Amino acid sequence: MLIKVAVGLILRDEQVFIALRHASQHQGGLWEFPGGKCEASEAADVALARELQEECGIQVEACEHFDTIAHDYGDKQVELIFFKVTDFTGEPSGSEGQEIRWVSITELADYDFPEANVPIVKALMSDC
Repeated sequence: MLIKVAVGLILRDEQVFIALRHASQHQGGLWEFPGGKCEASEAADVALARELQEECGIQVEACEHFDTIAHDYGDKQVELIFFKVTDFTGEPSGSEGQEIRWVSITELADYDFPEANVPIVKALMSDC
């Protein structure tokens, strides 16, 4: 079964917001861009706004589609729909207790991300 996931690339001042996945989660111990599963028949941008409110405590004011990546981890197949979040209200936090960081886009290569996120990290870095 394919799992659709809306993912936010939350950007501010040449930095991007990332969070560390809990060890108990799929791909645990790796860094990620926040987001979450789309509910049945839920538009990806609507899911993104809901998930970022729940997970990070922000309200998305403006976002644009960045890329969509399908990936098969063997035990799980995902379609990741990435959005650049260019305007938001609130200050992102780790409302689920996860470690969080604002990092320079140029330093993203220093962090370990799930395999499906690697093309996005490279694309963000090449945009700088």
